[in-house]
Amino acid sequence: MIDMNGSDRDPLETKVPGPTRREFVATSAAIGFAAAVGVSVGAEREVVEKDVEVTTADGRCDAVYLHPAAGTHPGVLIWTDIFGLRPTFRAIGRRLAAQGYAVLVPNPFYRTARAPLVVDAASFKFDDPADRAKAEQWTAPTRVPGAIERDAQAHIAFLHAQPQVDRTRKLGTHGYCMGGPLVFRTAAHVPDRIGAAATFHGGGLVTDRPDSPHLLVPRMKARMYLAVAASDDTKQPDAKDKLREAFAAARVPAEIEVYPGTIHGWCVPDMPQYDGKPIYNRPEAERAWAKLLALYHSVLA
Repeated sequence: MIDMNGSDRDPLETKVPGPTRREFVATSAAIGFAAAVGVSVGAEREVVEKDVEVTTADGRCDAVYLHPAAGTHPGVLIWTDIFGLRPTFRAIGRRLAAQGYAVLVPNPFYRTARAPLVVDAASFKFDDPADRAKAEQWTAPTRVPGAIERDAQAHIAFLHAQPQVDRTRKLGTHGYCMGGPLVFRTAAHVPDRIGAAATFHGGGLVTDRPDSPHLLVPRMKARMYLAVAASDDTKQPDAKDKLREAFAAARVPAEIEVYPGTIHGWCVPDMPQYDGKPIYNRPEAERAWAKLLALYHSVLA
């Protein structure tokens, strides 16, 4: 069964296909950045957006690649939530690229179908057995041992091959919901390349299984930021403590912050309502976004 905790319940060549190729210059709206926690983000840049394909060990992964129109920049890999690559995550990628990053947002479910599997997360019904069955089907391949590690290697190689990426700098990666464990697996698999990583309402970061993501911490070298939903903390109050212990023991610099009053998924604008309440919380999402920018600026810029 799939629930709001995502995964807890439960490369090197690129080719742009002719009929689906899309490239345009756009600006990204970034409302509220300057006010949020006093972080100055500077002038926004024009952004180029392309539909691309990344060759992985398991096939061809459709993705979107976004970067400022001029110059070279730190690369960032974004892992989506359980609903995958869709307009909302294209907008998140544009917003980050406008701040001076070369961003890859892959479809983590490419083994099942091309994106978007869901156009608008608000249309998904967790109480509908048919919707849950579909989500179980498209997420299952990501749980195969080694699959995400192979994908991460390919996506990082893709970024390194792009002329807009400054390869003298380390990369960043962050993810949402089930993307949280994928961030951990990425940071642990290529520790020498990932310099900063963050999770937002990451699902299943601490479990009692032998493959629990928190057990990967000793293999990481990145500076970490974990933004935890209050609803997740209520369900699993000891998770943050186990994570802090793991980071401290491994001497991995990390900040873990519980966002009061938030529901799992609060950072993603198109989330459905949950128990009659809106999940997306714009003020707290802006605060989390500002923390991400501060992390990337301090480590990657």
